[in-house]
Amino acid sequence: MIQLSAAGKRYGHKLLFEDADWLITPESHVGLVGANGTGKSTVVKILAGIESLDYGSISRAKGISTGYLPQDGLTMTGRTVFAECMSVFDELHAMEKEMEALTRSMSELDHEGQEYSNVADRYQKLEHEFVTRDGYTLEAQVGQVLTGLGFHRDDWVRQTDEFSGGWQMRIALAKLLLQKPNLLLLDEPTNHLDLEARNWLEEYLTTYPYAFVLISHDRYFLDITVDRIVEIWNKKIHFYAGNYDQYLAAKTARKEQLEAAYKTQHDRIEQLEVFINRFRYTATKAKQVQSRIKELEKIERIEIPEEEKTVHFSFPQPKPSGRIVAEFANVAKSYGERGISEHKVFRNVNFMIERGERIALVGVNGAGKSTLIKLLARQEPLTAGEYKLGHNVEPDYFAQDQYKELDPEARILDDLGELSPASTQTQLRSLLGCFLFSGDDVFKRIGVLSGGERNRYALLKMLLHPANFLLLDEPTNHLDLRAKDVLLEALMKYTGTVVFVSHDRYFIDGLATRVFEIGEGKVEIYPGNYEDYLWRKQGRTAAVEAPKTSPLIVSPVPSPVASAVPVNGNRAPAAEAAEPKGKRLNPIKRQQMADRLHEVEEEIARTEAAIALCETQLQSFVSAEETQRQSQELAEQKKLLQNLMKEWEEASAALETSG
Repeated sequence: MIQLSAAGKRYGHKLLFEDADWLITPESHVGLVGANGTGKSTVVKILAGIESLDYGSISRAKGISTGYLPQDGLTMTGRTVFAECMSVFDELHAMEKEMEALTRSMSELDHEGQEYSNVADRYQKLEHEFVTRDGYTLEAQVGQVLTGLGFHRDDWVRQTDEFSGGWQMRIALAKLLLQKPNLLLLDEPTNHLDLEARNWLEEYLTTYPYAFVLISHDRYFLDITVDRIVEIWNKKIHFYAGNYDQYLAAKTARKEQLEAAYKTQHDRIEQLEVFINRFRYTATKAKQVQSRIKELEKIERIEIPEEEKTVHFSFPQPKPSGRIVAEFANVAKSYGERGISEHKVFRNVNFMIERGERIALVGVNGAGKSTLIKLLARQEPLTAGEYKLGHNVEPDYFAQDQYKELDPEARILDDLGELSPASTQTQLRSLLGCFLFSGDDVFKRIGVLSGGERNRYALLKMLLHPANFLLLDEPTNHLDLRAKDVLLEALMKYTGTVVFVSHDRYFIDGLATRVFEIGEGKVEIYPGNYEDYLWRKQGRTAAVEAPKTSPLIVSPVPSPVASAVPVNGNRAPAAEAAEPKGKRLNPIKRQQMADRLHEVEEEIARTEAAIALCETQLQSFVSAEETQRQSQELAEQKKLLQNLMKEWEEASAALETSG
């Protein structure tokens, strides 16, 4: 369909890639990856015909259509959202009008005449094409795509220029999806989507009937949507079958092969050079020396490119807070005056957050995720109810526009050095490089950075001096895969408490210990990460959730003490039914049981680690006696794990049935 042959591109003195041969077939579903600055967006623009090659050629099959979505910058005015999306069908609308005109002509013409036959033939051809292109379902198609991308029905009749830049990009994406080009080119399509819209787009792309090439820094999104990865690396384009996880495994294997080949070649070159230098002036060896010189000249040297170093930075840990970090009691929040203009975001919300929890807030756009974070940060007042912060709790709030709090006159490296005087310049520059500030960028003044760059820097500053209760609103925005990995690693090692909003599934799955689902004025709580949340939402946990009721509030992770209070103030029927069956414990005894349960959870983790170590040691034979000792230890650890799991289940059940 589209083919690159010996293709190359450079910007000034910098070569992006060369000698690229790439055939895009009609059903290719490709993820384009590579380090920042390697030329991913440039490749997509070349495929779209926006930029040209400096070397080689690009050929296109006749009649193919391409659709390109940049990262940002598209705006639309003068129409409603629905009309703007319907405009992609202008050709079909013209066809429909012609069919109507032909229908009128046929009603007036003699059915036996040649002119009627010609008109009827034309109508038949048009109708066949109209039906083939789903011309009778255009409104339904537009409604389906707009709904999937998060537009409420009320939004359909609003003017496009009423929407912000992110929503404008959603409209542009909707138009591309409705056009269904033969080759869809998407540069960071999930940047402006919430989780629900992203999930919908994943499903849409998995069944897309034509080819697409997309750039994304969302691992989960790549894993779900693509069946091939194309990587720009070492100024070459490399191809991998499978999704992103399979690409990572294959790349590791390919790198090992390259390093082995490099070592073999290096050893051979060394042998040749030693022989040549030793016998260069020995007449009896002249023929052999010349033969080795020719061999040396013919060797195509294997190059091992410098890899971006993985940054592991020890972020300072905060001082510990009390066990209870934050508590909402019958909280309500609304905007506007009481009455007709009042918008109720929350009503009668109850929950408790404990030390060490990492809570993800999810929900459709506009449900109130950012509002809840602002309430927790005390950036917004409550309308009703009570909000208590625990002992020694120090909240710190990262807003989507956190960059506004930075000093625009300060230079990045100097500003960071003042915050972390114990860190070396090398450490600071490595960390800045991970957050996409490299080279001379570190000497820029904060005021000249873009909004996204300043937000990245503001996030880095927060991590270098964290409070013990972090409230993060979209911290993964503007971060590439490498920066997200550093952030995820830092937050997983962080000993404080985190409440965060993110639209990155991989990030949520790696970090969250509980999920708060926000919607319809309520906060419903699910244990585990986003995958666990979806599993429960799909109704596969009847034992946890009572039929036809809101989810029962279960134990937070890691401590299960706060499970007794339903999130919306009304005890679920399942909880009421369970109470009489268990003996009600006094608070001191209940606390002792909860503490023991927490200890058991830690012992389970240590035992599982010991089992894994034993199994690894058994793979290396030392002696028969040592193998026997290791086998006995493994059996004992497995028996201990079985007993601990039984104790954990009994303690959990006792806590759940006690009031």
